[in-house]
Amino acid sequence: MPAAVIEPVRRSFAVLEALSRRRSSTLGALVRETGLPRPTVVRLLQTLIALDYATRLSRQQGYRLTDRVLGLSESIRFVDHLVDAAIPHMSRFTAEHGWPLYLATLSFGAIVIRHSTAPESPMSFEGAALNTRRPMLISALGRAWLAFCPDEERRAILRDIGGLTRRQEAALDETLARVRRQGVAFTQPPRPTRLHGMAVPIRRGPRVLGSLSIRFPRSAMTEQQVRQRFGRRLHALARAIATEVARRLPA
Repeated sequence: MPAAVIEPVRRSFAVLEALSRRRSSTLGALVRETGLPRPTVVRLLQTLIALDYATRLSRQQGYRLTDRVLGLSESIRFVDHLVDAAIPHMSRFTAEHGWPLYLATLSFGAIVIRHSTAPESPMSFEGAALNTRRPMLISALGRAWLAFCPDEERRAILRDIGGLTRRQEAALDETLARVRRQGVAFTQPPRPTRLHGMAVPIRRGPRVLGSLSIRFPRSAMTEQQVRQRFGRRLHALARAIATEVARRLPA
């Protein structure tokens, strides 16, 4: 057992996972599936019941989880809603303009690709990269998020990333201020790359729901050209996605 594992927590999750496998479970079944002593399972069930994550049905039926456990997956379910809302809008954009789009959300100090129209694009030079983590400080998707998210959230993200000197923080502040003035963020890799990206935030009030980027070869367009041609279109697309999310998930 790794030293970082806290045994009571591991046992609690073992019971939760066992309960999640079927509609209801008897005490005997939970003891067999978890391999834990019967008194331990009883204490953990009593705790889960007290916290309203589980309930006792009857002696014959045993125990089941309550709908409170759904709250533990709220952020994951929101990503699904965001992707579902974005897919038709992104597909129409790529069908009309040809270029591939990428949708990303924040996850543990990195920006993660959740959907891409690269497979639909005749001008794509890379794969969909689903679930790929992109660095916040380098990628256009990450910079768009950092520039437009609330100050408190930005400070928390940068604390999680860590390792920035004061000079680097000052340079980043200038970069993010420029992104806010221009309304778009561009990829800034440590060395030249063939492909480039421009991103905008998907916003609902002060909250950033996701980042949306268009990818293109540097030989095809300059930053100024892509901003002039697609900046407003990308913002309009982001607003349409945010409106669809609000329709699906009213405040």
